[in-house]
Amino acid sequence: MNLIKARFLYFATLTLTLLLFASCDGDEEGANPGNTDDSIILGFSQIGAESAWRTYNSLSVKEAAEEAGIQLLFENAEQKQAKQIKAIRSFIVYQVDVIAFVPIVADGWDNVLTEAKDAGIPVLVTDRKINTADETLYAGFIGTDSIREGREAALFLQKKFASSERANPVRIVEISGTEGASCVIGRAEGFREIIESDGSFEIVYSFSGDFLKSKGYEIMHSILDKISDIDVLYSHNDGMTLGAIEAMKERGIRPGSDIVIVTIDAEQAAIDALRRGEVNCVIECNPRTGPVIMDLARKLAEGETIRRLIHVEEEVFTEWDDLDAIEPRGY
Repeated sequence: MNLIKARFLYFATLTLTLLLFASCDGDEEGANPGNTDDSIILGFSQIGAESAWRTYNSLSVKEAAEEAGIQLLFENAEQKQAKQIKAIRSFIVYQVDVIAFVPIVADGWDNVLTEAKDAGIPVLVTDRKINTADETLYAGFIGTDSIREGREAALFLQKKFASSERANPVRIVEISGTEGASCVIGRAEGFREIIESDGSFEIVYSFSGDFLKSKGYEIMHSILDKISDIDVLYSHNDGMTLGAIEAMKERGIRPGSDIVIVTIDAEQAAIDALRRGEVNCVIECNPRTGPVIMDLARKLAEGETIRRLIHVEEEVFTEWDDLDAIEPRGY
């Protein structure tokens, strides 16, 4: 047992002993001593709270930890990689049993993960993937399949414009997420894999909106100033999409009609926009990863080997579906 855990257990035991003595004259049924001897400590570094999706993802982790009886050390990096690295190093010093983190970008993790490996602490990467020359630095990945998400967006557009008789290609503008994030790279790659092999489409503009609604709004205004003929908006998350829709409406443009909109995440607000006809396709990015993370953390803490790659289940919702049948999202 490491020194810090030993101290934690000593003070926990001392406090419990005092509580038990203090309650000797009370109702014995009210005593709930508990047992932390076997509890797992998980250090979790989240990238921020930039959207309803991210907030729900954090809630999923916290609720799952409580339900699983896992002690959670939760740190919010506020969109700063340096702050994430600092948090991971603090987890190493604390000598947690397992570290899990959502990497804000794909590169730049080798040094701190080497420190975790040297300390004998297994690392779980979640939501976004990392690039590393040494894959033994982390035990596995649990999250969404961003390349598939991009492909689904392109496949919807192929179906949407299949019967369109046009002299010119369908003109697409793209608002992507944080530069360097694996999900952004994957959503762009999967989308282009199909779109660029189809002469019916052309990406005329692409710019990063950092997954922020405010930037989606600003970028869409900028796009409309520069480009007059737009057929499609492909947006990497619902927050940016909702900001872009506000900008369109201010310009007298009917979102979903004048400009076809494809968005990723499936927040409740995006599903509501789909029902109103302001969005044409919503691709789910499932934030409910907490229970699986806890299951994997327990296995890693017990010395088990886990699968290297685990993708969560996701759905695609389109204007052609029975929209009343979509369950409330919760975020």
